[in-house]
Amino acid sequence: MKGYLEVICGGMYSGKSSELIRRVNRAKYARKQVQLFKPTMDGRYHATQVVAHDNRNHVAQAVATAADILPLVEESTDVVAIDEIQFFAAEETSRVVYELMCRGKKVIVAGLDLDFAGRPFGAIPHLLAVADEIDKLRAICIQCGNKAYISQRLVNGEPASLSDPQILVGGVEAYEARCRGCWEVKD
Repeated sequence: MKGYLEVICGGMYSGKSSELIRRVNRAKYARKQVQLFKPTMDGRYHATQVVAHDNRNHVAQAVATAADILPLVEESTDVVAIDEIQFFAAEETSRVVYELMCRGKKVIVAGLDLDFAGRPFGAIPHLLAVADEIDKLRAICIQCGNKAYISQRLVNGEPASLSDPQILVGGVEAYEARCRGCWEVKD
């Protein structure tokens, strides 16, 4: 395998998308051909851009599934970047990343490592195990100011229940950065 895998993970508001955009821009500065992808389900800020919470943005191709990425990657592309990777099906995503690496691509992915209930999320656990480089970013807990590890989902201002759906695309109206001491989940 000639490729290389970088994983940027952490909770919401930790700067994952900003870091991904920074790496995409650095690769372009180094005259590398880069393609950036995002899931179509994440239309929080823009349909065809990765937009970070700090308003950094970069044009991206939106795809419904991870498998949709493979036919879109051009032969001349050096770097394939994928934001919000946890929203794609885990097994399919792992296969797609592996295939890109077999093609000799540098793959940079960003996503949540834990869901709102503190469970490993999507393909991230597998990708962490096979990554060449890992950056686990932390936000600041909105309650106490310590390092935040988990995305606290709120429903009508109260902690979500374990029985709530795993995926709910949202922003400040539905999520807060929390440390383990301030994080809560019903049930």
